[in-house]
Order: sequence, then C-alpha cells, then structure tokens
Amino acid sequence: MNDPRTHLAQVHAYRTALATGVPIDTDAPPAEPMPPVDPDAPTALVFSPHPDDEAVVGALGVRLRREHGWRVVNVAVTLGSLQSRRAARWQEALRSCELLGFDLVSPTGTPAVALERITRADARRDAAGWRQAVEAIAALIAHHQPRLIQAPHALDGHPTHIGTHHLVMDALRALGPTQRPHLTWSEYWNTQMQPGLMVALSDADVARLMAAVARHTGEVQRHPYHHSLPAWLIDSARRGAERVAGMGAEAAHGPVYATLYGWQRWEGRRLRRLAPRIVRADEPLAPLFEER
Repeated sequence: MNDPRTHLAQVHAYRTALATGVPIDTDAPPAEPMPPVDPDAPTALVFSPHPDDEAVVGALGVRLRREHGWRVVNVAVTLGSLQSRRAARWQEALRSCELLGFDLVSPTGTPAVALERITRADARRDAAGWRQAVEAIAALIAHHQPRLIQAPHALDGHPTHIGTHHLVMDALRALGPTQRPHLTWSEYWNTQMQPGLMVALSDADVARLMAAVARHTGEVQRHPYHHSLPAWLIDSARRGAERVAGMGAEAAHGPVYATLYGWQRWEGRRLRRLAPRIVRADEPLAPLFEER
C-alpha cells in the first residue's frame, strides 16, 4: 500500500529547503565564472518587463552564454512601479546580470531610467507615448542585430509582461524586412498552451539562476521566490515532456529541470512557427538558431 507517511521525509525536505535556502542536493558544484564572449558570436536580446525576469526565465540565455559564447543583452524594459525602488532595482539587475554573464541596457539609453506604463491599456490611452516606446525598442533591435529575441508570450498573465510582448512585436513590424530573428516567448505568470521549445538545465545552471534571482534583494525580502524556483523548473519539465514532445510522450528519462518557451521566426513581415524541440542539458543549443 502506498502510505502517505512514506513521502513525509521528502515533503519535510522541501519545506526545509524553502525556509532556509539550503539546497537539497548539497553536492551540487558552485557556479563557474562565465567564459569570455566570443567576438564573432551572435547576440540574444532579452526583453525583461521587470528586473528579475532575466534570471527567472534565463535558462536559454545562460546556456547560450556559457556553452557557446553568445553575447546576451538584457533590456530592462521597466524598473517596476515603485519610483522609490527604481535606482535600487537597477543596481540589483546589474548584480544579477554580472552573475549570469549578461550585458544590461536601458531602452531609454540612460542607465537606471527605463520605460513606464507598458501595458495594452496605456497604449490605447497614450498612442504618442506608445509610439515613442516602440521607436526605442526598434532602435535597440536595429543596433544589436540580434540572432534571437526573448520576451514574454502574449498571454503571460501580468499587464506589463503582456505589454512587453506587444511592444516587441510592434517594433519588429516597424522594422519590417530588415530583421529576421528567432523569437522565444517566455512564461512565468501564465503558462502557454503550445510551447515550442524546452530547454533543460543542469543542477549548476539552476543554482546560478537561483543565485541571480536572490541578488534582487529588495524583492526576495518580500517573498523568497528564489527558493521555489527549482519547483517551477521541475513542473516546466513535467509539462514540457508532453506539451512540447506531444501528448503521451515517454517522460521517464526526461530532464529534471527545464524552462519552456514559445518558438517562432520573424520572417520580415510575418511569424513562422518552428518545429517543437526538447534540448537536453548535454545537447548543444546554438545549432537551433542558425541563420537559414
């Protein structure tokens, strides 16, 4: 008989890890320094609605940076709604990006000054302000010529996340045929019905992401969500085993930790959905994003 008492030790271990921050796997190696950026490597632009999003959904950028020497540029689209916290949140994002190996830029061109009111409702209320924001994002894309762009998916459950998705799409439409990047849509506040890419993570990668989230000290003091990040990544691996691989797919030997993304290609004037893929932790990522 499967007695609940047999699982009690595991439940207690989870609670202890959440309360203390001590990882359950105490043998996991510390994060190694990131290698130098390859001068000829492509660029990935990560559009983060808030400081900390670069770490929470940073699996793809971390692996491209660590394994392939890509330049990963995190764009702090906003610095949150509290004006009193914005300078501190910029500094926290700098510390997080330092650990992840990402560059950090502001869409305004001024450090610690980001965009405001990036929601669909604000776009309708202030069309001129929205156009200025779109122009700022389009200028960043034109400058960096990214091989890959990451932003939240269109239904990511938070007004600024949803607004950031549409901001990026409006910027791509404004640029038209001059750009043909891969697009990876992240999820956090709401899951996607049809994710197209599951990126598996090693234990060391998960530990790096947890530490990067923890560098947003003002936020984790309110809620220590860096401790629960592994649970989110475990559940993403569970969902991805069937949402990406197909219902009924064999998941017994799948990854333990993963992040899910939508995956499309901007063809200059339209989107093209790409064939779903699961990328193991020991499998190279860069070939998925070749220019072809």
